[in-house]
Amino acid sequence: MTLTMLSTILIVEDSPSELELMSHYLKESGYEVIQATGAKEALEKVTTLKPDVIVTDVVMPGMSGFELCRALKRNPNTENVPIVVCSSKNQEIDRLWAMRQGADAYLTKPYTRDELLLAIKSLAM
Repeated sequence: MTLTMLSTILIVEDSPSELELMSHYLKESGYEVIQATGAKEALEKVTTLKPDVIVTDVVMPGMSGFELCRALKRNPNTENVPIVVCSSKNQEIDRLWAMRQGADAYLTKPYTRDELLLAIKSLAM
């Protein structure tokens, strides 16, 4: 997969400030951004839209980012879409669990703009 400046990224984040910051970083870097404030909304959006990358928080009401990863990887429409998990959980067990659920990259909050962009770009290599 090659990410272009018009690549579409779905951000799943329940914190309005985090959602806006991440959206700003990505839009500023030339990506098209789709926002979802939770896992349920994200799952609804991917029925009609196919993002090139999905970036998700872990701790969200209703369904965690780990559960979202698992659901996305079991869905034929999104099974090949790379997923970046962003979380304040910084234990090795959390990273490993994210990868077992289908995450392709893991960022620990707080992250920098460059760390976010590098995680996304590394998935295209």
